[in-house]
Amino acid sequence: MNKKTAYRLAIILPLAAFLFFTSLVNTGCGIYKFNEAVVPDSIKTIKVNFIENKAPYVNPTLSPRLTDKLRQKIVSQTRLSQTNNDNADWIINGNISSYGFSTSGISQQKEATNRLTVGVHITINDQRANKATDYDVSRSFEFAASQSIQQAESTLGDEIVRSLTDDIFNKIFSNW
Repeated sequence: MNKKTAYRLAIILPLAAFLFFTSLVNTGCGIYKFNEAVVPDSIKTIKVNFIENKAPYVNPTLSPRLTDKLRQKIVSQTRLSQTNNDNADWIINGNISSYGFSTSGISQQKEATNRLTVGVHITINDQRANKATDYDVSRSFEFAASQSIQQAESTLGDEIVRSLTDDIFNKIFSNW
Protein backbone atom coordinates (compact mmCIF):
# COMPACT_ATOMS: atom_id res chain seq x y z
CA MET A 1 0.00 0.00 0.00
CA ASN A 2 1.43 3.37 -0.94
CA LYS A 3 1.55 6.46 1.31
CA LYS A 4 -1.32 8.20 -0.49
CA THR A 5 -3.69 5.26 0.02
CA ALA A 6 -2.67 4.86 3.66
CA TYR A 7 -3.26 8.57 4.27
CA ARG A 8 -6.73 8.40 2.68
CA LEU A 9 -7.64 5.36 4.78
CA ALA A 10 -6.40 7.08 7.93
CA ILE A 11 -8.85 9.90 7.26
CA ILE A 12 -11.79 7.97 5.80
CA LEU A 13 -12.01 5.02 8.23
CA PRO A 14 -12.40 7.08 11.44
CA LEU A 15 -14.90 9.34 9.68
CA ALA A 16 -16.89 6.34 8.42
CA ALA A 17 -16.88 4.78 11.89
CA PHE A 18 -18.07 8.08 13.41
CA LEU A 19 -20.89 8.43 10.87
CA PHE A 20 -21.96 4.82 11.40
CA PHE A 21 -21.97 5.21 15.20
CA THR A 22 -23.87 8.54 14.95
CA SER A 23 -26.52 6.93 12.76
CA LEU A 24 -27.00 4.14 15.34
CA VAL A 25 -27.41 6.65 18.17
CA ASN A 26 -29.81 8.85 16.20
CA THR A 27 -32.13 5.96 15.31
CA GLY A 28 -33.01 5.39 18.98
CA CYS A 29 -36.06 6.70 20.80
CA GLY A 30 -34.92 10.30 20.56
CA ILE A 31 -34.19 11.11 24.20
CA TYR A 32 -30.66 9.73 24.56
CA LYS A 33 -27.69 11.96 23.87
CA PHE A 34 -24.13 11.70 25.09
CA ASN A 35 -23.73 15.40 25.80
CA GLU A 36 -27.02 15.88 27.61
CA ALA A 37 -28.97 14.34 30.41
CA VAL A 38 -31.72 11.84 29.74
CA VAL A 39 -34.97 13.71 30.25
CA PRO A 40 -38.32 12.63 28.81
CA ASP A 41 -39.76 15.21 26.41
CA SER A 42 -42.83 15.70 28.62
CA ILE A 43 -40.72 16.99 31.55
CA LYS A 44 -40.15 20.75 31.36
CA THR A 45 -39.79 22.04 34.93
CA ILE A 46 -37.97 20.90 38.04
CA LYS A 47 -37.91 21.93 41.67
CA VAL A 48 -34.94 20.97 43.84
CA ASN A 49 -35.83 21.24 47.51
CA PHE A 50 -33.21 21.88 50.16
CA ILE A 51 -31.16 18.74 50.84
CA GLU A 52 -31.48 18.31 54.61
CA ASN A 53 -28.73 16.92 56.80
CA LYS A 54 -30.13 14.01 58.82
CA ALA A 55 -26.80 12.32 59.52
CA PRO A 56 -25.73 11.79 63.15
CA TYR A 57 -22.70 14.03 62.56
CA VAL A 58 -23.63 17.30 60.84
CA ASN A 59 -21.28 19.28 58.64
CA PRO A 60 -23.14 22.63 58.69
CA THR A 61 -21.98 23.78 55.25
CA LEU A 62 -22.61 20.59 53.30
CA SER A 63 -26.40 20.80 52.87
CA PRO A 64 -26.56 24.32 51.41
CA ARG A 65 -23.51 23.79 49.21
CA LEU A 66 -24.77 20.45 47.87
CA THR A 67 -28.25 21.86 47.20
CA ASP A 68 -26.87 24.89 45.34
CA LYS A 69 -24.40 22.84 43.29
CA LEU A 70 -27.10 20.34 42.26
CA ARG A 71 -29.43 23.16 41.19
CA GLN A 72 -26.64 24.80 39.17
CA LYS A 73 -25.70 21.53 37.47
CA ILE A 74 -29.29 20.76 36.49
CA VAL A 75 -29.83 24.22 35.03
CA SER A 76 -26.53 24.22 33.14
CA GLN A 77 -26.66 20.65 31.81
CA THR A 78 -30.33 20.04 31.06
CA ARG A 79 -33.06 21.90 29.23
CA LEU A 80 -35.22 21.91 32.36
CA SER A 81 -36.45 25.16 33.88
CA GLN A 82 -35.89 25.51 37.60
CA THR A 83 -38.88 26.65 39.61
CA ASN A 84 -39.93 27.04 43.22
CA ASN A 85 -43.48 26.08 42.31
CA ASP A 86 -44.92 22.88 43.78
CA ASN A 87 -46.52 22.18 40.39
CA ALA A 88 -43.15 21.37 38.81
CA ASP A 89 -43.01 18.26 36.62
CA TRP A 90 -40.29 16.78 38.84
CA ILE A 91 -39.70 17.62 42.48
CA ILE A 92 -36.42 16.45 43.98
CA ASN A 93 -36.14 15.91 47.72
CA GLY A 94 -33.08 14.67 49.49
CA ASN A 95 -31.19 14.27 52.70
CA ILE A 96 -27.68 13.53 53.82
CA SER A 97 -28.30 10.18 55.45
CA SER A 98 -24.81 9.29 56.63
CA TYR A 99 -21.60 11.12 57.41
CA GLY A 100 -18.98 9.05 59.15
CA PHE A 101 -15.28 8.63 59.73
CA SER A 102 -13.23 5.44 59.91
CA THR A 103 -9.63 4.30 59.75
CA SER A 104 -8.74 3.07 56.29
CA GLY A 105 -5.02 2.44 56.47
CA ILE A 106 -2.49 1.43 59.12
CA SER A 107 1.28 1.74 58.85
CA GLN A 108 3.74 0.68 61.52
CA GLN A 109 0.84 -0.07 63.86
CA LYS A 110 -0.48 3.50 63.58
CA GLU A 111 -3.32 5.05 61.63
CA ALA A 112 -1.99 6.27 58.30
CA THR A 113 -5.15 7.25 56.49
CA ASN A 114 -8.73 7.85 57.46
CA ARG A 115 -11.89 7.75 55.42
CA LEU A 116 -14.90 10.03 55.38
CA THR A 117 -17.98 8.37 53.92
CA VAL A 118 -20.99 10.48 52.96
CA GLY A 119 -24.36 9.04 51.94
CA VAL A 120 -27.24 10.93 50.32
CA HIS A 121 -30.81 9.73 49.77
CA ILE A 122 -32.68 11.35 46.86
CA THR A 123 -36.36 11.06 45.94
CA ILE A 124 -37.70 12.21 42.58
CA ASN A 125 -41.41 12.88 42.60
CA ASP A 126 -42.62 12.69 39.00
CA GLN A 127 -45.80 14.74 39.15
CA ARG A 128 -46.87 13.78 35.61
CA ALA A 129 -46.56 10.02 36.15
CA ASN A 130 -47.65 10.30 39.79
CA LYS A 131 -44.74 8.16 40.99
CA ALA A 132 -41.71 8.54 43.20
CA THR A 133 -38.27 7.06 42.59
CA ASP A 134 -35.63 6.74 45.30
CA TYR A 135 -31.87 6.74 44.83
CA ASP A 136 -29.03 6.33 47.30
CA VAL A 137 -25.57 7.68 46.61
CA SER A 138 -22.51 7.09 48.77
CA ARG A 139 -18.95 8.28 48.31
CA SER A 140 -15.79 7.84 50.36
CA PHE A 141 -12.91 10.29 50.68
CA GLU A 142 -9.47 9.44 52.03
CA PHE A 143 -7.40 11.84 54.13
CA ALA A 144 -4.22 11.71 56.21
CA ALA A 145 -4.67 10.46 59.76
CA SER A 146 -2.61 13.42 60.94
CA GLN A 147 -5.46 15.75 59.95
CA SER A 148 -8.26 16.59 62.33
CA ILE A 149 -11.85 16.07 61.21
CA GLN A 150 -12.24 19.82 60.69
CA GLN A 151 -9.03 20.00 58.63
CA ALA A 152 -10.17 17.09 56.48
CA GLU A 153 -13.59 18.65 55.92
CA SER A 154 -11.96 21.93 54.94
CA THR A 155 -9.50 20.24 52.57
CA LEU A 156 -12.06 17.87 51.03
CA GLY A 157 -15.05 20.22 50.96
CA ASP A 158 -15.05 21.10 47.26
CA GLU A 159 -14.31 17.51 46.23
CA ILE A 160 -17.13 16.18 48.43
CA VAL A 161 -19.68 18.58 46.97
CA ARG A 162 -18.52 18.09 43.37
CA SER A 163 -18.38 14.28 43.59
CA LEU A 164 -21.72 13.88 45.31
CA THR A 165 -23.38 16.33 42.92
CA ASP A 166 -22.03 14.40 39.93
CA ASP A 167 -23.16 11.07 41.40
CA ILE A 168 -26.65 12.39 42.19
CA PHE A 169 -26.97 13.99 38.76
CA ASN A 170 -25.88 10.78 37.03
CA LYS A 171 -28.35 8.68 39.06
CA ILE A 172 -31.21 11.00 38.21
CA PHE A 173 -30.49 11.76 34.57
CA SER A 174 -28.37 8.97 33.14
CA ASN A 175 -30.44 5.88 33.92
CA TRP A 176 -27.20 3.91 34.27
